[in-house]
Amino acid sequence: MLIIQIASFVKKIIILIVSVLALAAAVFLLIRYIPVGAINAGEIETAEVEIGSVVLTIPAEGTVEPESEVLILSPASSIIKRIVKDVGSRVEQGEAIIILDPSPVQEEIEHIEDQLEVKRNSLIKNQLNARSIRVDLDYNVEVRKLKIASLKSELADQKQLLEVGGISPANYEKTKQELVLAEKDLETLNTRNNIRLMQLQAEEDGLKLQIGIDEKELEGKKELLNNMIVRAPSAGIILLLEGQVGEKVNKDKLLIKMSDLSNFKILANTDDDHSEFIKTGNEVIVELADEQLRGQIGTISPAIRNKKVEFDVYLAYSNHHMLRPNMTLPLQVVLDRADSVMRIKIVRLSSVLRILIFISLKEKQQPGNIL
Repeated sequence: MLIIQIASFVKKIIILIVSVLALAAAVFLLIRYIPVGAINAGEIETAEVEIGSVVLTIPAEGTVEPESEVLILSPASSIIKRIVKDVGSRVEQGEAIIILDPSPVQEEIEHIEDQLEVKRNSLIKNQLNARSIRVDLDYNVEVRKLKIASLKSELADQKQLLEVGGISPANYEKTKQELVLAEKDLETLNTRNNIRLMQLQAEEDGLKLQIGIDEKELEGKKELLNNMIVRAPSAGIILLLEGQVGEKVNKDKLLIKMSDLSNFKILANTDDDHSEFIKTGNEVIVELADEQLRGQIGTISPAIRNKKVEFDVYLAYSNHHMLRPNMTLPLQVVLDRADSVMRIKIVRLSSVLRILIFISLKEKQQPGNIL
């Protein structure tokens, strides 16, 4: 217990010594770097100390751009009939941009409809033929059943006559064999009929399958006919148009390149003096009105333009309703962060604070701002 008290006392002494040394260092800095009379009473401000995060940043600026581009291909081989929107035009979702000649697709639709009509007629004929064959098959079966019934009746009569000697055994055996053959004939006929009926059903199913395939193809061609009016899949700005009115285009040829205005990124830049601190993955704070959007540095341009280093910033909330193309926004690239520390909100830096912050940053050899 005594050892713990001694350790606690020593710890307090050390903290006191460190605090005195820190105060002495602060006084030394004030005396060394601040001229006498440089501090006026009007420059002194007070702020409430709170626990939070302190972030070291460097300033940057950025322009809002669409995050991705949309490529629209020709839906079919055709001729450009009309160009509705020019390069640079803003379009809304569903607006027509290019109209292609629908004649080739219409001809294909007419051809498929003719084929469908022929196959549907063939199906009807097949069904009628199958019904007629079923009638004939059923009739043949009934005839053989009647013959078997007649032979059975005759055989029963002959059996009675045989018992009284009214008929020879040879005649009785002959009738008995005829009955066996008739039953075998009926069995064979039933087997053949079943095979024939399965053939008829297979022919009908084949025609139905062909009709179904043609109907799906016809549906696809009608949808393709609607797509001959090339429309914007989303709101955006047209960046490129390939082809001119009257020019033939093949299927899947690039027709339109446009921006997508549903999600955005920021093309940012900062002084090349800070280029060593611009790294892929670094956090970026975007000032948007009264909000702060978070993002990360993506691609960094290797070239320096006008003493500026350029880089892409990808936002966590890329579809924010206030983002607009070509909007210029101030940014802060985060270099370092300290969480759960004592901090004060700096409304206006006094000369004392400016010098202390400058010295601190100079010793760390890191340019930046403190948020």
